[in-house]
Amino acid sequence: MSIDPRTPVLVGQGQIVNHIASLTDAHEPAQLIADAIRQATSDASLSALPEIDALHIVRLLSWKYTNPAFTVASLLGIKARAHGISPHGGNMPQLLVNKLALEIQRGELDIAIIAGGEASNSRARAHRENATLNWSESDADTPTAKNIIDDAAISSAEEIARKIVLPIQIYPIFESAIRAETKRDINQHDQMISELWSRFSNIAATNEFAWSNTALTAEQVRTITPKNRMIGLPYRKVMNSNNQVDMAAALIICSAAKATQLGIPRDKWIFPLAGTDCHEHYYISNRYSFADTPAIKLGGEMVCKLAEKSLQDMSLIDLYSCFPSAVQLGAKSLDLSLNQQLTITGGLSFAGGPWNNYVMHAIATMMIKLRQASDSSTNGFIWANGGYATKHSFGIYSSTPPKNGFKHGSPQSTIDSLAKRELATPEQAATSNSGKATIEAFTVMHDRDGQPETAIAATLLKDSRRAWATSIDPQVTKTLCSGEWVGQQVTLDPTGTLLL
Repeated sequence: MSIDPRTPVLVGQGQIVNHIASLTDAHEPAQLIADAIRQATSDASLSALPEIDALHIVRLLSWKYTNPAFTVASLLGIKARAHGISPHGGNMPQLLVNKLALEIQRGELDIAIIAGGEASNSRARAHRENATLNWSESDADTPTAKNIIDDAAISSAEEIARKIVLPIQIYPIFESAIRAETKRDINQHDQMISELWSRFSNIAATNEFAWSNTALTAEQVRTITPKNRMIGLPYRKVMNSNNQVDMAAALIICSAAKATQLGIPRDKWIFPLAGTDCHEHYYISNRYSFADTPAIKLGGEMVCKLAEKSLQDMSLIDLYSCFPSAVQLGAKSLDLSLNQQLTITGGLSFAGGPWNNYVMHAIATMMIKLRQASDSSTNGFIWANGGYATKHSFGIYSSTPPKNGFKHGSPQSTIDSLAKRELATPEQAATSNSGKATIEAFTVMHDRDGQPETAIAATLLKDSRRAWATSIDPQVTKTLCSGEWVGQQVTLDPTGTLLL
């Protein structure tokens, strides 16, 4: 079939995994990203990069650059008309593909690079060894990075004040709500999520670009040891995203006309068929349920409709997998079985979770697998997540071009109309029904020695408002680590402290 010359197409992917024996082997993020772009250039069968219209970098955390895209371009000795940086969020790599695909289709640009990377493992090692890393420092001539996407805060003032802002706190809270909804007991649920994570580790074991290639049994995943301590009940360390990695990835996207002009072989081309972007109610305090993610359901349905595909047409699926609760929420909302293969990389615990950039690796891996597929009608589905199962970006990919061009949409207006909960202040909660409340979801954060430290509970008041409660009382934190507390009545005092 003939292809519209404005059709967006991914033509190159590169992935870098840098395991260091000592700090002399460490490379700063900009170098890792530059190496990933070099790999993507080679992957596209290009001897050198042409001048590009845009170089967009996913915002990084392990080193501060005034303008990382400018620094990377300088390392590569290439010119780009625009140097951009994204906001924070694990949805950003897929969102950037969606954004650039639309711009290419509209004729606003011809070729662009999306890239990102982190060197958190080297940073942590340098800290442990009390060593100084002589990495790039921006000078006065460095232009300011262009923020290419507007973004909103995902934590409310009340959540920040209560210090309920870390993913390692919030995803295990979701987990308890999911467990209660499924009516599994604690042992049954621990077994289920450990089996899920064992399957993910088995996929990472076959992925040459995974940070860890060690397959774990379900028993190894759930057994508490000094190296696999409890972090946020019920999550052992290995159930958390592994951000302590030195990894980078890059994608080259262009128009079909540009790919033809550059002589990029047709068997390298992978087409984004459709994409959607949306978000839940931004603040978790206002979500109606912690066991439900309606924006994933609506965004997933819309992207399939736009691509004229169904999820049953997807041979390759990668669900965002920072924690087991994320995978369960995604699978439930998309009507997928937890027993089917839901990752192509091994996920963030095993393949590696380089902060905002994991999905860049997932898309790169999707390109490889679609190229290798024996059937040209093979389709791939990506769900990218940012925040606390907050921001969602979806993409459907194929080696066969879309019939009617790349399609994009958002169900946000429908999502915004969905039910919310009001958040009661601690004082309001303490005076409502004599401070009696029902635990809706909870976790207990543990210290580095694996001891219970802080209990965090989302509770529901008699009038259906939500109220947060915390406690550092050793008796309370220890007690909440035994048995199922979702559905149990507790008392909240005017400071928001949970009393049993």
